[in-house]
Amino acid sequence: MEEKNRELNKILNTEDVLVTAFGAMIGWGWVVSSGGWIQKAGVVGTMFAFLLGGIMIYFVGLAYAELTTAMPESGGAKVFTQRAFGPVGSFICTWAIILSYIGVVCFEACSLPTIIQYIFPKFLKGYLYTVAGFDIYLTWLVVAIVVAILITFINIKGVKAAAKLQKVLTITIAVVGIILVAISAINGDSSNLNGQLFVGEDTTSIAKNILSVAMVAPFFLFGFDVIPQAAEEINVPLKKLGKLLIFSIALAVAFYGLVVLAVGYGMNANEVTSSVSGSGLVTADAMAKLFNSAVMAKILIIGGMCGIVTSWNSFMIGGSRALMAMADSYMIPHVFSKTHSKYKTPHLALILIGTLSIVSLFFGRVMLVWIADSASFACCISYCMVSMSFVRLRIKEPNMPRPYKVKNYKFNGFMAVALSGFLCVMYLLPGTGCTLTIQELVIFGGWAVIGVVFAVVCKIKYKGKFGQ
Repeated sequence: MEEKNRELNKILNTEDVLVTAFGAMIGWGWVVSSGGWIQKAGVVGTMFAFLLGGIMIYFVGLAYAELTTAMPESGGAKVFTQRAFGPVGSFICTWAIILSYIGVVCFEACSLPTIIQYIFPKFLKGYLYTVAGFDIYLTWLVVAIVVAILITFINIKGVKAAAKLQKVLTITIAVVGIILVAISAINGDSSNLNGQLFVGEDTTSIAKNILSVAMVAPFFLFGFDVIPQAAEEINVPLKKLGKLLIFSIALAVAFYGLVVLAVGYGMNANEVTSSVSGSGLVTADAMAKLFNSAVMAKILIIGGMCGIVTSWNSFMIGGSRALMAMADSYMIPHVFSKTHSKYKTPHLALILIGTLSIVSLFFGRVMLVWIADSASFACCISYCMVSMSFVRLRIKEPNMPRPYKVKNYKFNGFMAVALSGFLCVMYLLPGTGCTLTIQELVIFGGWAVIGVVFAVVCKIKYKGKFGQ
């Protein structure tokens, strides 16, 4: 096989790995979605829901943990599925995960300037046009484009530089979250929980409401898989790497659960309802009430903005490494496998993702919501294929060295495949709460068609090198 046309620096340590995975999972949802979750399932119900969602992701995470330590190469899912199912299976899985990464990057690029207007109401200046009911302003575009260029540049400078940014922002999120939980414990009141522990008239309806939140909980926990994508740049003992991956999932579940509990302990049901119908930023409103200060609400929103950037940054890392891995195997134009002569990063892949995120901004937030939902479906497909690879490789290559070896692989593998497959089906069945719209199906279908074109063209151009 031909030598890879690149070289990567092996410089990510334990802290870098943990904050990159955790930061990817903690975006903006904990600020804007907590009120909706509480209204749908209750405070304790939402905590149970995230525990269930975490269990779903946990089984998939076990598969990733074992496969990552067995095959510590950049590309993650691409590497696993290629060894298990060959180039066709690998192409499908990796092309799907790239859509999920690019979708998150585009959505976060749009979210950041949208959030700024909550802090600075007069931020929007220079109306340009409207797309699907979303008004686009010059200041909105300029801020988003500048930040997109900045994050792309930081990633080109090296994964260590990106990890340093990630560390600062993740610590900020953690501090803001801890402050919220602490002040809620001090100034909150258990009476606020009356009527909002669970939602439902009987056990059946309560369970149904919990399940409805549990269905969307995994979508807020996606992101741990950016670690396998950058495996060649990680300088951590392989067995420890597997444990870190699982720990990052547990940490994210705990974070979401504590935030929801803090909100419910600090605001009663009427206040939550009023906040949802008002600003929509229930977590920020809880912070303002508990401190009796509007300034503290803005501080929490800043913490949420950090969450946007950590997700954005993590998925830039993951997406660029997935593109590089496909280019290494001649599945897409080989030029994307090249690394920067000085920084040793896949700069062309990073520039491509950065450019797509900038272009997407001109289509407005509604379009990006469609892309993000399509991306979540694509991520579930990829997770299911990785889970199947985990089982197949245990049977096909039982003697493969596995520094982090999962016990009871049949049970864990079955659960990973079944639960990730269940999530895929939920996107397609009507009435599940996460059913894809026609627009989202068209976006996903369009991405699939582009993938087929790439595969055919590269197969003709590179012939026997395709998938090698």
